[in-house]
Amino acid sequence: MAVGEIECKSILTKSKLPDADYVINPYVGCQFGCSYCYASFMGRFNGHSIEDWGNYIYAKINAPVVLKREFRKISGTKKKILLSSVTDPYQGAEAHYHLTRQSLQIFAAEQYSGPVSILTKSPLVLKDVSILRQIPDVEVGMTVTSTDDSVSRSLEDQAPVVSTRLKTLGKLHDAGIKTYAFVGPIFPHLFLRVEKLESLFQQLAEVGVSQVFAEHVNMSAYILKRLAPAIDRDPSVAEFYRTPDKLKTLTKKIDALVYDLVKKYGLQLRLNQPLHHSDLPKNT
Repeated sequence: MAVGEIECKSILTKSKLPDADYVINPYVGCQFGCSYCYASFMGRFNGHSIEDWGNYIYAKINAPVVLKREFRKISGTKKKILLSSVTDPYQGAEAHYHLTRQSLQIFAAEQYSGPVSILTKSPLVLKDVSILRQIPDVEVGMTVTSTDDSVSRSLEDQAPVVSTRLKTLGKLHDAGIKTYAFVGPIFPHLFLRVEKLESLFQQLAEVGVSQVFAEHVNMSAYILKRLAPAIDRDPSVAEFYRTPDKLKTLTKKIDALVYDLVKKYGLQLRLNQPLHHSDLPKNT
């Protein structure tokens, strides 16, 4: 793992995401290196290839100073802020640099009244509960793609296992912090194992999650290139990722299943629908 330090000119960036106005990314790169991650393209800005994703991190060491300077962009507004969109704000480097913590301390000190949202896979967020409680409108989300730790080890081998993430969501809920889950990507072959997909939504409800995002797998060519080895380890499901017609059919079926499951377990589906991606794999 290559770790470097850089300085940023700006840290509060306008978002193109449907549920955030601005994003804060305290790091470039992510040590979790999940095989399906769309952010692997970020390496091109620092001389890294797609294949390098998960092997480098650059800490934006002046991020808190820049955030203080840029706070005027949002001061007095209700703009929604997301930490983070192309990195994990609580990956291992955060234990050393505390860039996410320092950013949150600014929101707490300023008593920013707009929504502040965190998305992570790491239980390290629990160390900042006391700060989170000081922010008027804050929520913490965990990316949860399965309830099976073996799936985590296959597709997210450097990230905390999913059982740890579920426990973290429960602890945050017990601490009075609003939580949500990002169920994405939903792997299309799970439609063949409906009980596993249902177990995911059931366990989210059991740990106090009330709201979920759902996102279908992004099959852009550069993502499929990194995802292919994991897919090909299970020939019984590979065809569902590599055949556009089958993927389209399963996507529609999964949408219907998601609607049923959120209703069954009393969950709110953020954006009112699963997120879709236009890119589909070519027949192989």
